[in-house]
Amino acid sequence: MELRQLAYFVAVAEERSFTRAADRIPIAQPAISQQIRRLESELGERLFVRGRRGVTLTAAGEVLLPNARATLAAARDGREAVSALRGLLTGRLILGLVHPLPDRRIPRLLGAFHRAHPNIELTLIEDETDALLAALVAGELHAALIGMSRYDRPPSDLQSLLVAREPVVVAVHPRHRLAGRSLIPLRALRDEPIVTLTRASKLRSTLETACRGAGFVPRIVAETSDLGVVVELAAEQLGVAVLPQSALEGAVGVIQLGLIQPRLVRRILLVWQPATGAPAGRAFLSLVHDEMGAPRAHP
Repeated sequence: MELRQLAYFVAVAEERSFTRAADRIPIAQPAISQQIRRLESELGERLFVRGRRGVTLTAAGEVLLPNARATLAAARDGREAVSALRGLLTGRLILGLVHPLPDRRIPRLLGAFHRAHPNIELTLIEDETDALLAALVAGELHAALIGMSRYDRPPSDLQSLLVAREPVVVAVHPRHRLAGRSLIPLRALRDEPIVTLTRASKLRSTLETACRGAGFVPRIVAETSDLGVVVELAAEQLGVAVLPQSALEGAVGVIQLGLIQPRLVRRILLVWQPATGAPAGRAFLSLVHDEMGAPRAHP
């Protein structure tokens, strides 16, 4: 079993196509097919099934995929570690991000990291918190910035650092009945139509948990994964919007109301695996230590 074969296998699995995998690597498609056949022969199992909708993994392929990714990552980390010994830090830093971030500290930190290590390729992946945590555990990210509420805790096997806090607020149309108030209790939304994020978002689960604690079920009339659309729907009077304060930066057509009883707070945490092997990942965490304080497990 060769690293080259595993790289081809992962490319086909992720692209669900031998043709797209060949374009991605790049290499001639027959060469990929030949190496996959050799890998299947060595393992004694078929790894892919070709169908009308593309290539899918067999049960054996599903089992092999995470191990193949881990093997390739270990080999990459080894090469980067040797380069680091020569004082030439190269490789790739893959960082997950929730959106939006409440201030510019992270972009500034990434700028400082790039200036200190210009030979490291930086890849930023935006997603919801649960998806980022899954990718981090799977070894697909070096670290991730996630959003957590007062009700949430990061997995105990990850280390974390509190990076920022921001309030969760309500956005309403200027002619809404609540528009004249600067602060409202959560129970004021009992009978209001609400536009908010999908169930994949921590904000959605936070809202539902808080409403249950206030004695009612939120009346969700529209949901989307795009915070900008949430604001636009509130401006069009489809309902009131519950969202992080940073999502209203530059927003028009709505008025911001503070939320109390309870106050909902969005916490931004940097999380990472305790044993971050890649030199690029270690260098980033070292910069975090210098700029934001010692990384530590956060309660």
